[in-house]
Amino acid sequence: MANKLIVAPAPHVQSSQSTTSIMRDVVIALMPALVVSVVVFGWSVLCVTAISVLACVAFEYLIQKFVVRGPLTICNWSAVVTGVLLAFNLPASIPWWIVVIGAFVAIVVAKMTFGGLGKNPFNPALVGRVFLLIAYPVQMTDFPMPANGNFDALSGATPLAAVKFGASADVLGVQELLLGNMPGSLGEVAALALLCGFVYLLWRKVITWHIPVTIFATMAIFALIVALSRGVEGNALWQFPLFHLLAGGAMLGAIFMATDYSTSPMTIKGGVIFAVGIGVITMLIRLWGAYPEGMSFAILIMNSCVPLINKYVKPTRFGVK
Repeated sequence: MANKLIVAPAPHVQSSQSTTSIMRDVVIALMPALVVSVVVFGWSVLCVTAISVLACVAFEYLIQKFVVRGPLTICNWSAVVTGVLLAFNLPASIPWWIVVIGAFVAIVVAKMTFGGLGKNPFNPALVGRVFLLIAYPVQMTDFPMPANGNFDALSGATPLAAVKFGASADVLGVQELLLGNMPGSLGEVAALALLCGFVYLLWRKVITWHIPVTIFATMAIFALIVALSRGVEGNALWQFPLFHLLAGGAMLGAIFMATDYSTSPMTIKGGVIFAVGIGVITMLIRLWGAYPEGMSFAILIMNSCVPLINKYVKPTRFGVK
């Protein structure tokens, strides 16, 4: 009988997944939130998203064509994912040229400077978002108002900003937070749609539950402890943690950005440590920092800790006790 054992050098493909299929699945998972954003804010959402995606793809193509002069990777959908995620971190009313600048920072500075996909230590979309927030704070915090919703207590601010400056955490009901009929960035207004994307990514085995769920649990426990220390009672006690999970960029960051392969730890244990750090830093900034939202800063800070986490949290080598 013929020997069917094939011996070959590494790398060994153990899955039918490819970079292209993974990135395409991420884009598909983001589509429900995109649809909700269009319903809430109008067709300007598609304009912002299209400009962001086209700019990211164009910058990556130009860098690879004329600077790096290596094989083109724009067909693997990674630049598209960066473009969509960057757009999801922007308000629908932002000028087009600011979107282009953000795409330039995300692709050229945060991604291609380090060698491209898989070599970047920081999430490119978040680097672009934080740069724009610092460089253009007025435009980045000018959120259009949806057509319908309970906004009397918001006065044009996002729910997180309203709570930051004294409003109650029940400023919006759970239904409003889930369905996304509120001011905010494109990816902040559809918690239920983002959760649908989360389920899809789990089903497709693109990500695991460990990092997102640990972030959510850390934020909820932190918020509950703070609420108890402030003497909050009754329904407000559970509304405070739930509000922080559903409002702002918690869902978008935990599901789609903290789970980025190249900027998150390699092991499950390392991922849990990484996620706890994100949850704690996010809540520290939200409750006592200068900004109402801290998810972007938290992920970038923990991105910088990933090499240390990978160094000290290693799986046991085969055959070693």
